[in-house]
Amino acid sequence: MTTPGNSVSMETKGNRSTRPRIRENSWSRFSDQKDRTRTWILERLGSDDGGDGEGIRATAEEEGNREDGDGGHGGGIQIESNGVSCCFLPYFSLDHLQISQGAMAFVKAQKSNAYFKRFEVKFKRRRQGKTDYRARIRLINQDKNKYNTPKYRFVVRFTNKDIIAQIVSASITGDHVLSAAYAHELPRYGLEVGLTNYSAAYCTGLLLARRVLKKLEMDQEYEGNVEATGEDYSVEPAESRRPFRALLDVGLLRTTTGNRVFGALKGALDGGLDIPHSDKRFAGFNKDNKQLDPEVHRKYIYGGHVAAYMNTLMEDEPEKYQSVFSQYIKKGVEADNIEDLYKKIHAAIRADPTEKKSQKQPPKEHKRFNLKKLTYEERKAKLIERLNALNAAAANGDEDDDDDE
Repeated sequence: MTTPGNSVSMETKGNRSTRPRIRENSWSRFSDQKDRTRTWILERLGSDDGGDGEGIRATAEEEGNREDGDGGHGGGIQIESNGVSCCFLPYFSLDHLQISQGAMAFVKAQKSNAYFKRFEVKFKRRRQGKTDYRARIRLINQDKNKYNTPKYRFVVRFTNKDIIAQIVSASITGDHVLSAAYAHELPRYGLEVGLTNYSAAYCTGLLLARRVLKKLEMDQEYEGNVEATGEDYSVEPAESRRPFRALLDVGLLRTTTGNRVFGALKGALDGGLDIPHSDKRFAGFNKDNKQLDPEVHRKYIYGGHVAAYMNTLMEDEPEKYQSVFSQYIKKGVEADNIEDLYKKIHAAIRADPTEKKSQKQPPKEHKRFNLKKLTYEERKAKLIERLNALNAAAANGDEDDDDDE
């Protein structure tokens, strides 16, 4: 069935049509919208220089004029970018595009007062960009059948001049640090330069592991891997106490292969801690054959990569070597003796990992320039003293007057 003045076919079933009747003026309004949309697209993108699209071009295609053999469409607009076909907009779909007069408009989202009244801010350390709460929740969640047993984390953080390694457990009142080790403690063991590289991270992790085990009186039972060979090592449970277990906490750090945080992890593992891990991120891991090269990893543990760079600069750029490794030269550290230096440092850490408290000077007593506040008794005594002085002065004045007469 076809209605007068309208080309839309209407299927009937009995005396009722199965589709809603479209009025003639409504259909013409849709047609006008499609024509305006088609005209706008062709004017904006249909010129030879690409219009405003910088390499984007639109061309009109009539019915059945496409190269892909699809001749069933009713015409449309072909969009091309730098000569490559991107998409095809059929004319019948243009009534869904809302084009404003003159240009395409981006309407700013209006947020009402009710939106801001119900807005919930994120945690403070999330707003500051300091804590990944998705990772933290999974690190501190404890099984309910373990009750108040602390769940320890091996936390490693890097600054410009220092490395911080801590054993931390979470509680409802905040994090509690069981033990900590810092790279600025390494000069006590013989390492005075290069306190933030992969080798120093290994030493810091080793120092923390030996320190926490000594604090828990487990250092004799779990000695760990005494000589670092670069191979993966995991501590085995002893007959009495199980090894101290902690989870690696890297914070917001990108866990790339060979990152210094895994140097600290390797040091803690060799020190005797039980930390779940994989060798895929240690320095020297080959992703092609999916195996760890122990020799390459050993070179990084003993500062071989630093020695290689020192030799390269000494041969190619002596002036840059004097600048980059000025502190090494000042301390007498050479490329040939770096490995022996780190071996001595590892032995010294195992010999005495305890923390040494530094003697701090007592605070100076600063001179007070403001008046000290007096107590009630002091003010009362001062008032009595002033009254006595006034009475004495008055009595002396009376005596002087009598003498003059």
